[in-house]
Amino acid sequence: MTDATTSSKEKAPLWQRHRGLVIAAVVFVVLLITVISDLPVSTSRADDISAERSVMSEVNSDLGPCALGVRQAIGIWKLQAAHALTAAERAPTPGLLSDDQTACSFTDESIFDLTDISVPGTPAGKELGQMIATATLWTTSDSLRSIEDVQTLMSDPTDASAKRNLADEEKQLTTDRATAIAQENAADRALAVRLPTVDLPPVTGAGASTG
Repeated sequence: MTDATTSSKEKAPLWQRHRGLVIAAVVFVVLLITVISDLPVSTSRADDISAERSVMSEVNSDLGPCALGVRQAIGIWKLQAAHALTAAERAPTPGLLSDDQTACSFTDESIFDLTDISVPGTPAGKELGQMIATATLWTTSDSLRSIEDVQTLMSDPTDASAKRNLADEEKQLTTDRATAIAQENAADRALAVRLPTVDLPPVTGAGASTG
């Protein structure tokens, strides 16, 4: 390991060097949301629907920056993998990827707000609570790791470990997206109404490699 690599790791944010902290934080969110959503509540169906729509509006607003960030990062890598970036186009990519990384970390206000959403203590609210926890994993674990892998590959496109990791993260992004959508659909069934769909865009092509 070079001195530069060691120095880079030492300067990396705490959440980046200790991924277990990310998972532990999300587990805490799951437990907290479950406790809140288990509290008894008596409201009208119209009030329930209004409350759940409000939750989904806030969720999708908070997901926006990271969703944009991971799609931008993967898009940059796909262009690089296809040798479609000029030197001038590559120049701003470190800054762009750094912004994308921040957008999917707990240091971003939108991610903090996502984990701080209160859900109603109804059957539908409980499902949305679980969905929020899954969406938090999609952002702060799956997306964040994908962006970090892209950062590595933009510095060294031949890094085989980063390529494998990126392909694995694409699968995890897909799995967690499907889980979150299923949880949101369960809330729909509990309310017998169609709520706004959770805004977790499909991320494909992450496993592209340079030739």
